[in-house]
Amino acid sequence: MVLVTGVAGSGKSTVGLLLADRLGWAYQDADDFHTPVNQARMEAGEALSEEDRRPWLAAVAAWIDRRIATREPAVIACSALKRAYRDQLAAGRPAVRLVYLHGSRQLIRSRLLSRRGHFFPAQLLDSQFADLQEPEPDEHACVVDVDQPPEAVVTAVVALLGTGTGTGTGTSTDAPSDPPPNTAAASPAAPTEEPHMPPTASGEQWRLRHGAHEAVVVELGGALRHYEVAGRPLVDGFAADEQITGGRGQLLVPWPNRVAGGRYRFGGAGDLQLPLTEPENDNAIHGLLRWVPWRLLARSEDAVTVGTTLFPQPGYPYRLEVRAEYRLGPEGLETTVTSTNPGDTAAPYGVGQHPYLTVGTDLVDTALLTVPAGHRLSTDERGLPIGAEPVEGTAYDFRTARPIGEQRLDTAYTGLDRDPAGHCAVRLAHPSGRHGIDVRLVEGIRYVQVYTGDTLPEPGRRRRGVAIEPMSCPADAFRSGTALTVLQPGDSHVFRWVLAPWGSW
Repeated sequence: MVLVTGVAGSGKSTVGLLLADRLGWAYQDADDFHTPVNQARMEAGEALSEEDRRPWLAAVAAWIDRRIATREPAVIACSALKRAYRDQLAAGRPAVRLVYLHGSRQLIRSRLLSRRGHFFPAQLLDSQFADLQEPEPDEHACVVDVDQPPEAVVTAVVALLGTGTGTGTGTSTDAPSDPPPNTAAASPAAPTEEPHMPPTASGEQWRLRHGAHEAVVVELGGALRHYEVAGRPLVDGFAADEQITGGRGQLLVPWPNRVAGGRYRFGGAGDLQLPLTEPENDNAIHGLLRWVPWRLLARSEDAVTVGTTLFPQPGYPYRLEVRAEYRLGPEGLETTVTSTNPGDTAAPYGVGQHPYLTVGTDLVDTALLTVPAGHRLSTDERGLPIGAEPVEGTAYDFRTARPIGEQRLDTAYTGLDRDPAGHCAVRLAHPSGRHGIDVRLVEGIRYVQVYTGDTLPEPGRRRRGVAIEPMSCPADAFRSGTALTVLQPGDSHVFRWVLAPWGSW
């Protein structure tokens, strides 16, 4: 049983019909369960109340139960915008696989305005997005963007269902145990996607394109391997057949930077000991998800969503559902990391990412750096914070653009100067000042680490790029509690930042 959800205009009916046809299953539109009175009210531009929806959802749930009881597989399209609605239809029914069709408000509005002969008018779109609660990680939804042809959306859905990423975990005949004929090797992408890259040292490779922008995300750790504009690399990444070193492009979950001795206390768990992944300094560094495979959740030509589960383990006895969306657009590459605590106890949490940037210089010395921050964290010989200091009048003051020169940086900055929207941008520019790249700190970010790579183990990599690392908290936050996020049961944290190239390349 597949439940296709999304706002009106996302293509639920079209995709549902095509998916049912592809699978050879029955199809049902949940709109058919609305009473004629309610259909007329919606056609007149009147949003339904919770009371109006209650018997409708009950009828849809009853229909699903009948199909499951008779072991008749089917696809049903239903908006199910709120978590409570989806729980009523899918929770406790392991045979139900959830598919969420994601689209921007602008795209959906344009579709509704061009649609004829349907009872749902475009003026009700605002009420749809007001009600919308996108699926949370513990719902295990297959999320597919609809900014591609319906046939490509269906191909993506079939591929995702075939990987077992839905809610069904049993062997019911209602869930497809194998992809249909001729789809087992299909890539969940638009027809314009090039042939899928083979597995490499960093696993599967997913290439994104938007105009002159191109990026590659990898399976290992969900890392960003490559980003270029018009053929010019802006990320000093790694090759497909190379091992990842120096943290290049990696996601740092559930903490960025270091934890002294890997030892900390949280709640009533007593002393906790993390693996010492920087043994030379007696530190645990950069989280627990860098070296695990992340699964593909959704794919389009210019976006990919990957995710993984951090299971309770020695040193971190908490569960997290983590997903990362990379999306290319005219302004650059946006990364959004969402982590949810599906457990029944609070969990300590931090997040960061570790890209190395380049503006085409052989070394970083001549590049112009701007860091709009009033303070930096001073550290001991192990890289652990010992205090915050104003940057004014010091060699660490990059509030005005200037060459990096011979300055060695492995420095966390805070006291960020933000615009009225709460955003901040760290800038790396070519010595000419005519082009460069901004690291826009959008959401969930209070610190930024700047690292010139002087201590990298490979001499040829040193000072070749500047790591500009957004972080939600500083090093040793598990011990100090500084800016530490405490994820209560059911809570989510969103971490969003953008690589935004500018100027003439």
